Amino acid sequence: MKTFAEYEVLAAQAHGHMCAGQILGLRLAIHGMHLLQIEDPAGKDRKRLITYVEIDRCATDAITVVTGCRMGKRALKFRDFGKVAATFCDLAENRAVRVVAKESSKQRAKELHPEIEDKNQQQMISYRELPDNELFTHQWVSVSIGPEEMPGFKGPRVACEECGEGINFQREVVKDGRTLCKACAGERYYQPL
Repeated sequence: MKTFAEYEVLAAQAHGHMCAGQILGLRLAIHGMHLLQIEDPAGKDRKRLITYVEIDRCATDAITVVTGCRMGKRALKFRDFGKVAATFCDLAENRAVRVVAKESSKQRAKELHPEIEDKNQQQMISYRELPDNELFTHQWVSVSIGPEEMPGFKGPRVACEECGEGINFQREVVKDGRTLCKACAGERYYQPL
């Protein structure tokens, strides 16, 4: 693993700036890697890790810096739960740990550095200093990862019978005997104009 200072530089580059969410995300991912005893997640151990993140905020960018998990590599999975939390799955050891930022972390930052008026600066400094047990809870969990979710999965590509668009990774839906993409089956997040 890199030093925390090295991770901070990489996180600022990846995210565009440094903020409290970045510090918290770095600490959360490092804590998860220590719990799993994965020493080089973005290097020699990269193929043994899949990470599920539960928020689309600053912390997620920092988590990717530590873990090396990326959506384009199919090693980063997003579940929109709105929580500063991530589950780290060690494929080699068939185990997983879910790490969650404690709700009390912001209050702890106020208590630790009341002299700092800027909330972001107060949290950044505190999140660097507070021990893991004051920032996070963790829980050992089981995550069922099907073969179609794995990096490197090669499956058939099918066409939606409604729109004709290609569908990968067994994401098609069979509705009324027709093979449809999720959008044409009624799960679209957009409306055609």
